Amino acid sequence: MSPTTTPVDYDPVVAEAQDYANKLLLLSEGSVNKNFDPFEDIDWENPDFDANAKPERWILPASADPLGRHPWYRALTQEQKIAVGMYRQANIAKVGLQFESILISGMVNHTFGLANGDPEFRYCTHEMSEELNHTQMFQEMVNRIGVDVPGMGPIVRQLRLLGVPVAVMFPNLFFMAVLAGEEPIDHIQKQILRSGEDVHPIMRGVMAIHVAEEARHISFAHEFLKHHVPEKNVPTRLVLSIAMPIVMFILGRSIATPPKKFFQEFDIPDTVRKELFYGSKESKQVFSDYFIDVRALAQEIGLMNPIAKRVWKVLGIAGTASRYRSEPIRAGKAA
Repeated sequence: MSPTTTPVDYDPVVAEAQDYANKLLLLSEGSVNKNFDPFEDIDWENPDFDANAKPERWILPASADPLGRHPWYRALTQEQKIAVGMYRQANIAKVGLQFESILISGMVNHTFGLANGDPEFRYCTHEMSEELNHTQMFQEMVNRIGVDVPGMGPIVRQLRLLGVPVAVMFPNLFFMAVLAGEEPIDHIQKQILRSGEDVHPIMRGVMAIHVAEEARHISFAHEFLKHHVPEKNVPTRLVLSIAMPIVMFILGRSIATPPKKFFQEFDIPDTVRKELFYGSKESKQVFSDYFIDVRALAQEIGLMNPIAKRVWKVLGIAGTASRYRSEPIRAGKAA
């Protein structure tokens, strides 16, 4: 008997395309079979969900928020801690809303040019539907808290104008930007949910829905880059490898750093601001940890070359890569 051979009609490109289509179908079916409506699945009218019910639950959890464990915050009165916590959580929700809006606008234009039969169309449409629900959910949370927060800073907000042209002309760069926004928010929310702290039910309900559906959205961005980046020529992949850490750094900081108004509102000293964002060793490590999954992705798709590694390091976001996506950060793991 002759040894087993590869069928003559086997085409690895076709096989990879079919595998990609199957993964997108699985994600699409997940959107159909497990989805949420924030106005049905969050009990907004429950008295316990009133923003002022047991307001101490807005105090920032020390185990999950660097500000919550900072001596300056811990020295505040309980009333002050609650006010800072409500503002911070409302602003994080507002930033999430604004980022989702940019994502939707870019994704709409990405799907506009897709060919008939492209599996990305169905999945992207599902994701946009979910993201629209998230914008409603985040805005409802902000409205219920009742604090007039700006979300992103005024300069950062102008990045929304780049969403559409980047999505149309540089889709790989666009989905890197998607990860730069989604990974930090997802990381922060998972830390809070895993902490076991008694957080306000409004926040817990919003985060639970967002984390559950965001898992699919992050998976798609990973699969998109795994599929499309290797198709590019060597010079393009080199550019993408250098662009990836730069995008993570710029957009990640835009997402994770509170606006200037936050520090002015509560007279937070500049020394505290600089220490938390990002002057101390701990704050730099926390920011770097947001991208542990992205570094693993960069390695997998060949974008962690010597030049790119240097850029990651110069920007202060180098470190270990996760063994699997969403691996919890353990003490002593980060490099």
